[in-house]
Amino acid sequence: MKNFQAIIFDLDGTLIDTLRDIALSVNQALEKFNLPIHPVDSYRLKVGNGAWMTISRSLGDDKQHLIDKVLELQRNYYDEHCFDHTRPYPGIPEMLRDLKKNHFRSAVLSNKPDHFTKRLVNHFFAAHLFDFIRGQLPDVPLKPDPAAALAIADQFGAAPERIVYLGDTAVDMLTARAAGMFAIGAAWGFRDCSELVNNGCQTIIDHPSRLIQFLKK
Repeated sequence: MKNFQAIIFDLDGTLIDTLRDIALSVNQALEKFNLPIHPVDSYRLKVGNGAWMTISRSLGDDKQHLIDKVLELQRNYYDEHCFDHTRPYPGIPEMLRDLKKNHFRSAVLSNKPDHFTKRLVNHFFAAHLFDFIRGQLPDVPLKPDPAAALAIADQFGAAPERIVYLGDTAVDMLTARAAGMFAIGAAWGFRDCSELVNNGCQTIIDHPSRLIQFLKK
């Protein structure tokens, strides 16, 4: 068995499929300003660096001055509709239970605002499955800066090299490598496997059940 003690999970595109609810929340805000909306699938490439950047990527270059206003509308809508279409990926609840049963500690680290992160995790998963849940906080840099991941390592009381980081985007792989953690890519997420490999992924799993298999090899 490998000598890992804990796992840090990304949220969107890793544990839960939030794509449609995010896309709809941004599109309705864009419509309020009579701006073009985007296909749901296109948001796979817009998310990952926090809500502000998602809005920026959804606006034309000549509309960047509207980011904060669009963001406010997006957050108000998302607050009421964040559960409409969002679901855990198949196999995720079972994976989390297996990790707990095998005495691995777990945390969630997201660039989504902290209150949304906690709300979604607590809605879809039993509270005892995670030791820590952390989203975007004031004065803490977003991923891929490793500060938040390293803070979780301190909370675990574990050396970074004994922590696995599972995510679905370049942001996650860069975060893991910068923190000195083992970077695993989730092939079922928002981005292609080539993006994960090109940004430092050390292994890729194609189903959540493969994680416990990897950890117990």
